[in-house]
Amino acid sequence: MVTVSTNIFFYKHPSLQRNSKTQYSKTQWWHHDDLELRMMNLKPAWLLLLFISAVVWSVPIDRNDAEQDQKQEAQEENMDTGLYYDRYLREVIEVLETDPHFREKLQTANTEDIKNGRLSKELDLVGHHVRTRLDELKRQEVSRLRMLLKAKLDSANTQSLQMDHTSLLKQFEHLDPHNQNTFEAKDLELLISTATKDLENYDAERHEEFKRYEMLKEHERREYLKGLDQEKREKEEKRLQELKEKHRQHPKVNAPGSVAQLREVWEETDGLDPKEFNPKTFFKLHDTNEDGVLDEQELEALFTKELEKVYDPKNEEDDMMEMEEERLRMREHVMKNVDLNKDRLVSLEEFLKSTEKKEFSNPKEWETLDAKPLYTEEELQRFEAELRDKEEELKRKAETLRQEQELLRERGKALQAQKREYQQAVLEMSQRQKEQQEAGNRQPPAGPNGQLQFQPQTHKPEEIKAPAEAQNNLPAEPPQNLPTHT
Repeated sequence: MVTVSTNIFFYKHPSLQRNSKTQYSKTQWWHHDDLELRMMNLKPAWLLLLFISAVVWSVPIDRNDAEQDQKQEAQEENMDTGLYYDRYLREVIEVLETDPHFREKLQTANTEDIKNGRLSKELDLVGHHVRTRLDELKRQEVSRLRMLLKAKLDSANTQSLQMDHTSLLKQFEHLDPHNQNTFEAKDLELLISTATKDLENYDAERHEEFKRYEMLKEHERREYLKGLDQEKREKEEKRLQELKEKHRQHPKVNAPGSVAQLREVWEETDGLDPKEFNPKTFFKLHDTNEDGVLDEQELEALFTKELEKVYDPKNEEDDMMEMEEERLRMREHVMKNVDLNKDRLVSLEEFLKSTEKKEFSNPKEWETLDAKPLYTEEELQRFEAELRDKEEELKRKAETLRQEQELLRERGKALQAQKREYQQAVLEMSQRQKEQQEAGNRQPPAGPNGQLQFQPQTHKPEEIKAPAEAQNNLPAEPPQNLPTHT
């Protein structure tokens, strides 16, 4: 049966989901540039852009078409590039795929046409409803980026009113910042080129993050030993050395992509007779999404048996972070030797050609991570100096926050005291108003028939006595017009 398979824009990989195994989150807090948002630091990503392949299927296994469709849909739903603009990228692709003309051009385009931006010119020929939806997606993305910028500037105590959005948006390379309303051919070209660049930088950044993770482990080990007395320190150093030696005592690891390694998968994973090993059948069996190529996820799945020889999550001496780094090294080794066109995919033709090479049957012995150090003592010292600088900076920030907290506490006490004073003043004012109201409403007593009844005014004895005494004290006047006696 002949089937045309279209693998559009993305390639599915467990590392795309940026799970805890590949994050190396212990090292990221000091590694990122302060001018970038944390979300933007997820920049390294796995993205294969617009790769189209037509393949002839000859898998010796029957598969149900309905199950295939469900499996493909589930894979697409779980797909995640890890890019901070991942959602925007996926939505743009989904809209473009709804246009018959663009989809037809996509099926006939090769990888170089896509990377060089030739496919972007076809955007002018898509339907009006597609362009309208793309314009809407871009405006939503610009709005989201503005919110991120505002949050970043607010956290840095920068006045957002002085922001030049156009200038700040220039740091985002996946869209045209000068045109913030419509999606044009330049936007599609920038989206593809930025994602391609991020893809190329991903492996190098993962290796650097892992190196910093290992240096952090060594730094913490040394700091831990410094805190012990001499006897305990010697005992602990001996124990740690024994664990390291125990980790090194593992079965031989076959070179990734060699006939010995693939036969082992054929026998132990696939349950087939090693004497009947067939490279073409092996390829078909492990092309799990049936797109005619082995992508990086499918390749890394082949190394599980080899990794289990070295790493066991139940063992104290085995670090699962190191296992994921070893998996990455194995995949890179195979890609370097097998991926002839450097599109990060292994076609059936490339796979079969690799089995004809001398290295396939007689490879060099594979050296695991513990074979040689990942860093020098000088690199470790620079790393520790960097850690000290970061710690001092964090201490200064913590002291500033403590002072601000104390100031807020004092202000809170003053506000509480002022509040109590205001409450007391309001209470006294209310009491005086109540007394005045009661005095104004008071009326003289009434008689039995409702007539007003006045009480005679009473005077104090002193008040009555005082006028009498005052009258007695008046000087006596001579009598006038007295009768004359004869």
